[in-house]
Amino acid sequence: MAGWLLDLDGSILLWIQAFVRRDWLTPAVEFFTHLGDSGLLWIALCLGLLLYPKTRRVGLAGMMALCFSLLCTNMLLKPLVDRTRPWLVVEGLVNLVQEPDPRSFPSGHTSAAFAAGTALFRTLPKGWARWLAVIAALLMGLSRLYVGVHYPSDVLAGALVGAFCGWIGCKLLARMEEKWPRLSK
Repeated sequence: MAGWLLDLDGSILLWIQAFVRRDWLTPAVEFFTHLGDSGLLWIALCLGLLLYPKTRRVGLAGMMALCFSLLCTNMLLKPLVDRTRPWLVVEGLVNLVQEPDPRSFPSGHTSAAFAAGTALFRTLPKGWARWLAVIAALLMGLSRLYVGVHYPSDVLAGALVGAFCGWIGCKLLARMEEKWPRLSK
């Protein structure tokens, strides 16, 4: 990664640490960010949606998006880029949660959140639930910055990869429904 980008990313994280972190807010952010561990929040949500005929196609699109996100982020990009976590590089940065994977680019939590959020936004009927999925995805990405385990560029890349995976999941669902109309009924 370019030196100027690392400097900018590090400066943003130090600014968040100095001016955004609050004792009263930290437990809530830590709790929320842990809900995204291994994509559990999004997997549970999509599995729940699969249980009901009215929301089955929404859950199916979300699960496919999550699978694509896992492949793209954790299996392909993280090993390929092999970027070190920020608290190991940025002097003075304190991470608030532990991450066993030393690779940070792109953010897997953010990718999973945007994959599911995009799929849900594209398949849910118009209304507040669509926007709640997008807001939850945004908050997941921001939580990764707050706890100091990802650079801003990791989160941005995770959001882009995840949104693309969500779009692909929806496109694949549409193709499958053309071939097997009873699939999501």
